[in-house]
Amino acid sequence: MNEIITEEQPETREEGPRREPIFNLAGVVVAIILLCTGIHALRVYVLAPEADDRLILHFAFLPLRYNGDYPIDIFALISPLTYSFLHGSFAHLAVNMIALAAFGSPLANRIGAARFLLFWVAATLAAALLHFCFYPNDASPLVGASGAISGMWGAAARFDFRVDRRARKPGFFGPVLPLSAVFRSRMALVFITAWFITNIAVGVTSGSNGEPQIAWIAHIGGFLFGLLAIRFFDRHPPKEQAA
Repeated sequence: MNEIITEEQPETREEGPRREPIFNLAGVVVAIILLCTGIHALRVYVLAPEADDRLILHFAFLPLRYNGDYPIDIFALISPLTYSFLHGSFAHLAVNMIALAAFGSPLANRIGAARFLLFWVAATLAAALLHFCFYPNDASPLVGASGAISGMWGAAARFDFRVDRRARKPGFFGPVLPLSAVFRSRMALVFITAWFITNIAVGVTSGSNGEPQIAWIAHIGGFLFGLLAIRFFDRHPPKEQAA
């Protein structure tokens, strides 16, 4: 944060190494966190159960809606995006928002707010599309920002997780690495392998004892999109690397 020097402070003083603020989130990330939190609070504390059911029916992603037996209405057009702002529980919301803060802020600081929003939309759609390809007749609603956030994890691997913490708003640093370089990086390779193993293991074992099914296929759709497409959203060159 910028420091304001008042009249009581000396005009010159020794500056120590600049320390990164603990909370230094990109504005667009804060806005999405507030939106998701506000929507979930509205559902839990304001809406009656019947109204909440209608909200889920209209704004969650339902693959069954697209199998040809139902008319395509406005909700069929917007729900492949709006599902990302809905969450199944406060625990689900908290996990996603923490991950968004950790990976979304450096990505937003790297590519800018407008490109970040476009990336969010595209990764969300990619996650829903892959989910639909595997479960075209599923009537279970898909909700959560995990698809978009998985895209950010995939994008982070293309930067080999390098973050310039000297910047006022730390962001991913360096060029977008070729895929060949990503798979030669021990850090990136370990992360990608661990992510896929964990995601698949958690996904295929979820849904028992009344717990919700984890949409692990949608996560993979988002991750692959971020891994493969981040270079199309990057600024050329990013401001912090401009000559």
